[in-house]
Amino acid sequence: MTTIAEGLLGLTPYTVEILTMNHIPQLEKLQAEVCASLPDKNTLQPLSEEEFSYILNDHGLMIGVYVEDELIAFRALLEPIIDDEHLGRDCGIPEEKLSRVLYQEISNVSPRYRGYGLQKKMAQIIMDQVDLSRFDYICATVKPLNIPSLKDKFSQGLLVAGLKEKYGNKLRYIFYKNLNEEKLTFTETRALLMSDKTGQQQLLKEDFLGTDMFEQDGQWFITYRK
Repeated sequence: MTTIAEGLLGLTPYTVEILTMNHIPQLEKLQAEVCASLPDKNTLQPLSEEEFSYILNDHGLMIGVYVEDELIAFRALLEPIIDDEHLGRDCGIPEEKLSRVLYQEISNVSPRYRGYGLQKKMAQIIMDQVDLSRFDYICATVKPLNIPSLKDKFSQGLLVAGLKEKYGNKLRYIFYKNLNEEKLTFTETRALLMSDKTGQQQLLKEDFLGTDMFEQDGQWFITYRK
């Protein structure tokens, strides 16, 4: 394994490694533990062995967090095939640039190690590994009201560019980030309930982008700007 970072979870040392095909059994074991702990199983779309293999066989990057010899968290980037479902098209990325898009894929943290900000740590570490000579954009999808995943994307500066059904009629926010773009400036701001699908889709048609989220009176809102 190749160690790319290390640190402490409280008083417990950890290392971050670049994973290979040899780690698939550990990945599947951790993924099963995470899925079993979820109150809503629909918040996570687990990867199959074939999908793990595809990413690890030179179609992306996967990092893992280890405490001693135990895999306790992992995060993946995927170099997607260019098909009709490609997220770049949903974000208005030019056709000739679709080969320069990476997807932020699955991210799992063992329930025994939550509360240490591992999602955020892994996001920073894996994004530092991106080859900017090959890739210009990051895309991702998140289920509405999956609050931890939505916070994760916004914290990295990803923007909501779409809200539509993907992957067999599953409603998803579509996020993107231009890795080479200067910070955007906006002149209009609107906030809509996360549950207001139609209103958000209308703003997106008008070229608004979702930039952050907030909670008010027990309800979640997305802030849109253009």
